[in-house]
Amino acid sequence: MGSDKKQFSIKSIPLLKRCLSYFSPYKGRIALALISMAIVAGASTFSAYLSQPAWDEIFDKHDQTALVIYPLLFVLTFLGKGLFRYLQNYLMRMCGLKVLERLRNELHEKILRLPMGYFDDTQVGMLQSRIIMDVNMIRNSLPAIVMLIRSCLEVVGYMGVAIYMNPKLASMAIFIFPLAVYPIIFFGKKLRKIGRKNQSKISDISVILNEVFNGARVVKAFANERGENDRFAKENERLVSIAEKEVIFSELSSPIMDFIGAMGIAVVMWYCGGQVMAGDVSQGQFIAFVVAAGLIYAPIKKFNSNNMEIQRALAGAERVFEILDSPDIVEEQGGDIRFEPPFSELKLEHVSFSYPGCQRPALADVSLTVKAGQRIALVGPSGSGKTTLVNLIPRFYLPQEGQIHLNGLPLEDYTLDSLRRNVGIVSQDAFLFDTTVAANIAYGQGATDQERVESCARTAYAHEFVTEMPKGYDTVLGERGVKMSGGQKQRLTIARALFKNPPLLILDEATSALDTEAERKVQAALENLMQNRTSVVIAHRLSTVISADLIVVMQNGRIVNTGTHAELLAKCELYARLHAMQFQDEPQAAGPAC
Repeated sequence: MGSDKKQFSIKSIPLLKRCLSYFSPYKGRIALALISMAIVAGASTFSAYLSQPAWDEIFDKHDQTALVIYPLLFVLTFLGKGLFRYLQNYLMRMCGLKVLERLRNELHEKILRLPMGYFDDTQVGMLQSRIIMDVNMIRNSLPAIVMLIRSCLEVVGYMGVAIYMNPKLASMAIFIFPLAVYPIIFFGKKLRKIGRKNQSKISDISVILNEVFNGARVVKAFANERGENDRFAKENERLVSIAEKEVIFSELSSPIMDFIGAMGIAVVMWYCGGQVMAGDVSQGQFIAFVVAAGLIYAPIKKFNSNNMEIQRALAGAERVFEILDSPDIVEEQGGDIRFEPPFSELKLEHVSFSYPGCQRPALADVSLTVKAGQRIALVGPSGSGKTTLVNLIPRFYLPQEGQIHLNGLPLEDYTLDSLRRNVGIVSQDAFLFDTTVAANIAYGQGATDQERVESCARTAYAHEFVTEMPKGYDTVLGERGVKMSGGQKQRLTIARALFKNPPLLILDEATSALDTEAERKVQAALENLMQNRTSVVIAHRLSTVISADLIVVMQNGRIVNTGTHAELLAKCELYARLHAMQFQDEPQAAGPAC
């Protein structure tokens, strides 16, 4: 346990430095905030010092001039204190917002550059929580530290006033000070630990919400609203349980600090009162000294609240920097060569790939050559490795064994940007963004050319239903294109591939979501799209790939045979069986009509 605490404190210092480094671009504002902070601390100390001469001059000596001057000094002191406190808080909050903006941008950029395998293993709700909640906590780190420094200056100032007035009395008031430090350290550690648990649980709830809202159709189809409500309620109860502990430690610290402060003030009042009765101390000194001694414990209490804020910031920082700095979370790395058309050849040589945690490889010793202008079809039962194979081409995943060459160079030599911009993908998951139809079609291609957008939509047989929408090509589709049918969404993704106009095209069950009539239209559009273009096509319906230049039959992650449709019917039992299942009538068993 002791070693854990030691490790905890050692880690906190570099973590705090890392948080503060994000404020370095705003040194000018921070310097001004620090000056304002010093003025506020000085004003607080000066107001305590004014108590003695004000009392002595006004109440003891009945000085009429002092009756005007000291109230005016009090007003001016608190006016200045208020103005500079506002300036300090404003500057620090603005710096915090800028840091929040920068951190969110960095985290978002880092996450988007992570390989697909990371997204396969990571829950989306957790990533959302890191960007929204955890980052928001870090922005409070420097403002809390500045407030902590201000509290320190105020304590030093009040102690200075107390010592200046009566060193002996001051020493008695300050002897309890060490007792006030321990609760700050104790509660700070507790709140840091609870803060980590709290943020983790918020991530869990974000995951559930993201899952349920995206799967609302399935939830309703199975009438499982009550079950999902119960699941959410359990997680929410756990979150509240953690928050209750945070409330206990947070609120318990305040009365403990008050009690310690009261003990110090009580000692001062007892001893100082006796000095007044003995005539050794004036009433003004007594009032000023009690005020100064009492005010010492106010900033000490702020130590505690500021420390809590810092601990929460560090808890959030641990989770954010876990993604930004972790050596195990590595961004995708491309080469230095830009891929430029034309496409001439793609060659896979003894490629093997396994997903983490899977015993059987998704691909095993796969070799295949795709030449310019060819139409290659990948067929085989589900789980045979077809989609995995095409996902290696744009480097969504990296093979563990073997090599992939494009135009004679290893795939990893090309920059990821140039490689992926020259590979068009239309998959069975027709994903659309919550933006306009035109922006979806021209996605990732810079400026939207309206004439070209409409031309691509016509070729994909999408123009007709788009023009029937309320705002045509300016219609916002909603999240994941929720306002459209599956066939309409698929045709828009095909239009998006047409707009991209890549030399290498990958079609992964591109017509699987279409009805018979739409399939005919889109298949005709795809035929036009594939003309004079190299295409790798995954198809469940063999009728769509009969005319392919080469059909590759896969099973259990291996290529079992290749050839044309006619050749495979004659020599490949698996292909012949798949063909028979789709094109020949199964014998009907005798029995009663239903």
